[in-house]
Amino acid sequence: MKRWKKILVVLLVVVIISQLPFAYRRYRLGQLHAGIQQLNSQRRLEQDHTGFIEYKGVIHVHSSLGGHSRGTFEEIIEAANANQLNFVVMTEHPSKNFNTTEMTLKGVHAGVLFINGNELTTRNEDRLLIMPGDETASGAAGSSTKDVLSRERNKGALAFVAYPQEFRSWDASDYDGVEVYNLYTNARQINPLVMFFDGLWSYRGYPDLLFATFYAKPAESLQRWDEALTTRRKRIVAIAGNDAHANLGISLNDSSGKTLLGFRLDPYERSFHLVRVHVLIPKEKALDSDTLLAALAAGHCFIGFDLFCDSSGFRFTASNTSQNKIQGDEIRLEKQVRLGITTPVSSRVVLLRDGNAVQEWSEVRVKDFVVTERGSYRVEIYLPQLPKPISDQPWIISNPIYVQ
Repeated sequence: MKRWKKILVVLLVVVIISQLPFAYRRYRLGQLHAGIQQLNSQRRLEQDHTGFIEYKGVIHVHSSLGGHSRGTFEEIIEAANANQLNFVVMTEHPSKNFNTTEMTLKGVHAGVLFINGNELTTRNEDRLLIMPGDETASGAAGSSTKDVLSRERNKGALAFVAYPQEFRSWDASDYDGVEVYNLYTNARQINPLVMFFDGLWSYRGYPDLLFATFYAKPAESLQRWDEALTTRRKRIVAIAGNDAHANLGISLNDSSGKTLLGFRLDPYERSFHLVRVHVLIPKEKALDSDTLLAALAAGHCFIGFDLFCDSSGFRFTASNTSQNKIQGDEIRLEKQVRLGITTPVSSRVVLLRDGNAVQEWSEVRVKDFVVTERGSYRVEIYLPQLPKPISDQPWIISNPIYVQ
């Protein structure tokens, strides 16, 4: 065999061997897809006696108004409807030249409630999600984090710590909650070369499930949240941020900008499917901006990674001899408090007190547990039926019940 033929054979063998891991990952994504379909077919909702109605939506969404995105309002509305969302919280970057809060989506569009919020960066280089925002957003860069938080509280707006791993002003007292999971932050862990070949093998068949190749528990952010809960001894609400820009992807373009080869990882329709915030609003009240923001402020909400199974129907409750409460609420100890956990499919449930795991159950759909100590109790729900590594990552993250 001629030398050049030998070289070609060697190169061909190297190429084939190099692609085996990606072929295997595509096979594993196929298994995950089958597992997700089976789980969703097994969902069963228990009768809900809490007196609340559940609504699902996404928080931390950007359009072309604030830069870093070419996304249109039409794309956002269509994606919300495709995912059957009830609400979307816009968090536009401010501009010194115009009021992005006033210009973004707000009110009801095509049956979806929109809140016109802002993502601010303070003089301390801390970032905050403000709901709703206003024309003062552009001045945040010249103010301290504490001053911005104080101003927003005086106006009645909610303020959530964004990117907690970078936040510096934990001694501030006026933030309402923490974005414990951020999709864009998680996606920054992607190795572009690895994702390119994963995309070549799997994008056509399982575009949404490419998320599963990099999804990881936000351990550091959860730890910072738990520490803040323990230190402040007051309600701090956890939310997830989709940080949707519709601008993540890998592509080869010609000189005119036309895409020759590549794929987009985060069109709005996909990012709205991966992770959602589910809120609970009293049955006697309609969903509107006031009731939605009140539910978020109260912590009557939980995080669901709905790509892996629809988390609708999850409940975390507490009761004593005279009170019945849900996640986000405070309850008196009165010798003991009974916590109730309900999930729509059989799950692994981890109960945490002040950030430390105190109890774990397997193959649970409905579980009661008596606690006799004060503290902030929350749960993380896992799906061991799905293949690793997804089975080791949380499916649901609740807000705490505060046993006083």
